Amino acid sequence: MGKLKTSFSKNLKQFVMLIALVVIIVFFQLLTRGTLLKPMNVFNLINQNAYVVVLAAGMLVCILTGGNIDLSVGSVVAFVGACAGTFMITWKWDPYLSTLLCLMIGIVIGAWHGFWIAYVRIPAFIVTLSGQLIFRGLTLIVLKGLTLSPFPRAFMNLSTGAIGNFLGFLDPGLGLRNFTSLVIGLVLAAVVIAIQLKKRADRKRKGYSYEGLAATLVRAVVIAAAITYFFWILAHYTGAPVVLITVGIVLMVYSYLTSKTVMGRHLYAVGGNEKAARLSGVKTDKIKFLAYVNMSFLAAVAGLIFSARLQSSSPQAGIGFELDAIGACFIGGASAYGGIGTVGGTLIGALIMGVLNNGMSIMGISIDVQQVVKGLVLLAAVAFDVISKQKISLPFLQRLMSRRR
Repeated sequence: MGKLKTSFSKNLKQFVMLIALVVIIVFFQLLTRGTLLKPMNVFNLINQNAYVVVLAAGMLVCILTGGNIDLSVGSVVAFVGACAGTFMITWKWDPYLSTLLCLMIGIVIGAWHGFWIAYVRIPAFIVTLSGQLIFRGLTLIVLKGLTLSPFPRAFMNLSTGAIGNFLGFLDPGLGLRNFTSLVIGLVLAAVVIAIQLKKRADRKRKGYSYEGLAATLVRAVVIAAAITYFFWILAHYTGAPVVLITVGIVLMVYSYLTSKTVMGRHLYAVGGNEKAARLSGVKTDKIKFLAYVNMSFLAAVAGLIFSARLQSSSPQAGIGFELDAIGACFIGGASAYGGIGTVGGTLIGALIMGVLNNGMSIMGISIDVQQVVKGLVLLAAVAFDVISKQKISLPFLQRLMSRRR
């Protein structure tokens, strides 16, 4: 029990946000009379918020380097979508070659931002604000203010539709429309449990501090149960969305990158204390440069996903996307000062944003009120981080006020 309390205190914000996510889901499930967790709505919820998860993973890497954010990602999403539409619809280029070129364009944009930020040392806020204006303008120039549609079927198959029921012959008669989705969920649940147990065993073997077996099993079983239930819902509809494959790959790659690699440790070191990291031999300029290259690359991925879902390239695409990504990171536990944050927490933050949007939309709440609610949630999350970091308590505030009197 003591180790369980220690684990909870070390990851307080993520646990609080996880509990908040569950409360929000239950709240909207009741208010929408069960509509929120209907299979079709869950399917649409994933498709509608896949780009947020992808962008948030890249934004987290930028934030880890010192609380820096990238304000240009929405415009980059729109510009890459415009390029994709021009290549495939106007010029009739091969969809796969066009997709590759769009990803390369994202990398070049990231190198442009990273150069000015890391090597010329212009503040990231200014550089990415400039990028926001530049690439929004280029989007309008490329599209000439028009919307291009539709994309070739080969391109849309990359991120639309559902995973086929290729394991349907194994269905024991559960009455599911896509038994394969349930199998995928069970496999992922087993993998989660195995990873949690292996992580604990590795820490014990290396002599690091580790939590009790009961605490590890409780967390692993809860996560596994949630994953299984999630895919059970999807199995009652057309199945798991294809875009979930891309999102899953991004989450796994960046979770491994930030927690198991040298570059990941350097990201946290730069965000924790850049000067100390430099004196320790960390190439801080290179780390910052790669962080922004990575961000624009993922913005390109998100741009392709979003364009495929809309089946068009629009001049209005990407507006406000940077705010969703930033909000997901901070709500999920990333520190406004840098050096703190996890991919898992970012996923929780993205889910909170997505459920809030979807739940309020189902209830018919106007967009302006939705913006107010999301703004308050973001402020509360960052305030929680700042207050907990400064360790301000009520007795402290009372003593402070008494001194002023």
